[in-house]
Amino acid sequence: MYIFIVFSLSLFLTIALIPIMKRMAFRMNLVDEPDERKVHVLPMPRSGGISMALGAIVPVLLWIPIDDTLRAVIIGCAVIVVFGMVDDIKNLKYTHKLIAQIAGALVVILWGGIKISYLGNLLPSNFVFPFIISVPLTLLFIVGVTNAINLSDGLDGLAGGISMLSFVSIGFMAYQSGNMQLAIMSTAVIGAILGFLRYNTHPAVVFMGDAGSQMLGFLGAVFTLMLTQCSTPYSQITPLFLIGFPILDTLTVMVERIVNGVSPFKPDKNHFHHKLMKLGLHHSESVATIYLLQSMFIGFAFSLRFHSNGTNLIAFILLSWITISLFEIARAKRFRFRTKGEKMSPSQSIFSFLGGDKFSIRFFFNSLKWGLSILLFLQSIISKDMPEYMTAGAILFIVMILVVRKIKPTAKKEVLRVALYCTIPLLTYFSTTNAYDWITPNMAVINNGLFIVMVFFVIATLNLTKRQKGFRVNPLDFLIFIVIIVFPNLPSIHMQDTLLKVVVAKILILFFSYEVLLGELRQEDVFVDISLMATFAVIVAKSFI
Repeated sequence: MYIFIVFSLSLFLTIALIPIMKRMAFRMNLVDEPDERKVHVLPMPRSGGISMALGAIVPVLLWIPIDDTLRAVIIGCAVIVVFGMVDDIKNLKYTHKLIAQIAGALVVILWGGIKISYLGNLLPSNFVFPFIISVPLTLLFIVGVTNAINLSDGLDGLAGGISMLSFVSIGFMAYQSGNMQLAIMSTAVIGAILGFLRYNTHPAVVFMGDAGSQMLGFLGAVFTLMLTQCSTPYSQITPLFLIGFPILDTLTVMVERIVNGVSPFKPDKNHFHHKLMKLGLHHSESVATIYLLQSMFIGFAFSLRFHSNGTNLIAFILLSWITISLFEIARAKRFRFRTKGEKMSPSQSIFSFLGGDKFSIRFFFNSLKWGLSILLFLQSIISKDMPEYMTAGAILFIVMILVVRKIKPTAKKEVLRVALYCTIPLLTYFSTTNAYDWITPNMAVINNGLFIVMVFFVIATLNLTKRQKGFRVNPLDFLIFIVIIVFPNLPSIHMQDTLLKVVVAKILILFFSYEVLLGELRQEDVFVDISLMATFAVIVAKSFI
């Protein structure tokens, strides 16, 4: 329960702070000006990192007992954020930034006692690093990861997305090992990142700046050490996987610069996200591809977390070599996903055999429209008991839909979204966990199968539609899909309640399907209004039966 409260508070606090800080950014000169290395063409506020920091720290202070370790982490993080904000305003020299990063790292090392003490079976049995080696080694790791995440912040949603995947993994592994302090701290950061990403997903309206990217790198490094340098069964090499792609990206770029005879710290456009765009991928496609690559590294972290350090190190080197080799082969072969200026069209999709067929899009769209309405109506039928607040909400939404249709039709879609987003989770939960006794197991299987059919209709509609202003998938939706659907089903991960996974999957399918449907509907279409009011009518009627 605490984890859910911390996540919600962090999420909504960040969402609330970002518009406020965005307005202040231009007054404070907290703005990222475009140049030849950057992909944006207009000045962008850099205030997202401050909002994330406050969104993550406040819930932690409210819900976790303060000890020396927590004090050290918060103070070290504050040093990083404050100097990062100054850098965003005044563009500090690299040496000044490095001094601030070292200062923040030394706080957690010397005061919090967070450091690399041993590397398991990579070294002689029970060998512990002496203080004079442990401190510089830890300092190098924390500063290195801080800069790795900072350097990865080159596309909208990129640094936030790959960091979120890392913190989800850290939080789960901490929870699994009984380290609730770290689990709650990671959850607070996850909520802050998710709140920020809604504003930062391409096309972004706010950047996290150095304050945000350095904070995420700093906390990522510190949290992985808290996870693996204590009495847990996890491999001490696991941090390399958890922050795998940013580490590989930074090391690769620096080696390339040295080979080319330039400073390893000189900025250029040779990061992996730049290379993906040179291969013909669009901005969002490049971000989604890196999400997948980072997920691959994290998948290895989960699979090998109980294996020896030697096995983990060999696997990390092999996976890194394969990743670099694929990029080099693509460069040498001059491979392109598409030529410059070419856009992906429906005819290039798996539904190319249906392209141009007006009957096909009408069939799949109408199947989606009718199927969703019947499916939601069916959930209201099979739910055994409805609480009183569901009845009151249903009456309220019926009135709201009728009023907005009469007074302000242009606001209809927003009212429908509010009604759907308030109703779908509860209705799905009750229909799955509290169905009538006459619902046999076979009938339940058929009901679940209808949700899978909806996925097919959604994919077909998205691929065949000709509309330019309808629903469009963005990397954040893809990221949420990875986190909520993929991670709970990885090997060796078992949720306490299997039904919970089913409910979450159904909710996501309905949310996603209705977003696609509302994006495709014309404003004057009243089908969803009527079908939704029919569902609400059933909910109301049940209170009188």
